[in-house]
Amino acid sequence: MKIYGILAATSLAILGLGATTSSLAADKAEIDSNVTATLVEFDALVPSYRDLREKAAGVLVFPRVTKGGVGVAGEYGQGVLQVDGKTVGYYSIGSASVGLTLGLARHSEIIMFMTQDALDKFTSSDGWSIGADAGITVVSTGSSGEYDSKTQQKPVLAFAFAEKGLIGDLSLEGSKITRIMI
Repeated sequence: MKIYGILAATSLAILGLGATTSSLAADKAEIDSNVTATLVEFDALVPSYRDLREKAAGVLVFPRVTKGGVGVAGEYGQGVLQVDGKTVGYYSIGSASVGLTLGLARHSEIIMFMTQDALDKFTSSDGWSIGADAGITVVSTGSSGEYDSKTQQKPVLAFAFAEKGLIGDLSLEGSKITRIMI
């Protein structure tokens, strides 16, 4: 009986997340404007990250990723993939989970593909799951924000920052990134 309750709650969370994606959908101009502001904020956070970003083969930028739940949680955001500083596609990130999540929070995510091979694997996939399809190195934004040469050699780097709100869980694991048509 307990398993049916968990399955029902998970199904409702996924359906709720899917139903709200249309209401959360933004137009290209709004997404592009938010991406520009997010990159300015990111570069100001730790100036050395700009150099790292410029070395990347491609950069996924999600200006606003909202995550919330009470036990059952959902997450959704929209952003762009940039190659050489130019937008080449629009993407969404989403996930649903069951566990000890409580609260609502919003943050920004930047995922850097440091090698052309990593970028090619991402762009050739039909939906890309963090954790299942890719080993991502999450770079924390500590006080110095410095990264070492070993970090720079990782094929995919992820940054989550500008957290607003209060939630007991901030993880990229299990998120699915999908190309969207706007």
